[in-house]
Amino acid sequence: MKVRILIFCCILCFGCSRVEPRKPIHPKPSTTILLETIEESKKLNKLEDDKIINLIKQDSTKKYQVSPNGFWYSYIRKVQEEIPFAKTGDEVEIEYNIADLKGNIIYSKEELGVKKYKVDKEDFLSGLQSGIKLMKVGETITFVIPSYNAFGISGDGNKIGINQSIISTVTLINIK
Repeated sequence: MKVRILIFCCILCFGCSRVEPRKPIHPKPSTTILLETIEESKKLNKLEDDKIINLIKQDSTKKYQVSPNGFWYSYIRKVQEEIPFAKTGDEVEIEYNIADLKGNIIYSKEELGVKKYKVDKEDFLSGLQSGIKLMKVGETITFVIPSYNAFGISGDGNKIGINQSIISTVTLINIK
């Protein structure tokens, strides 16, 4: 009988203890890590922009303009006539190449061929998407595009590396 009372008291005492909640196996990343990542990305982008600005300063043969969309451009052939610019929804035909910042051709215009592109309606290099809207038929522009407006942290999976800035010379052939 005493044994039963003792067991009953033990069950009563230990049965009423609080259950500790389990902690998650994979905790959510802290805000601190997110903020550190953002700051690191800003530093990398600044270094990349500085490298491009130095390249532009050394090129005395062209006059570059900075775009509010985060790239630089220089007219090779500018059309003075009053003809419309490419705009969202237009189908354009362009010829372009892609080079690294040292001027080494990564993809030639022959390799890429004539590209038909529906402005802002298709996936394309974000820097060139904005740049094409600065163009009239017959114009040729050289764009210097930082990686965050080109192929980004993944590259193209082939010839363009991670975080690689590019230079692209584009000729607008036609707007439909």
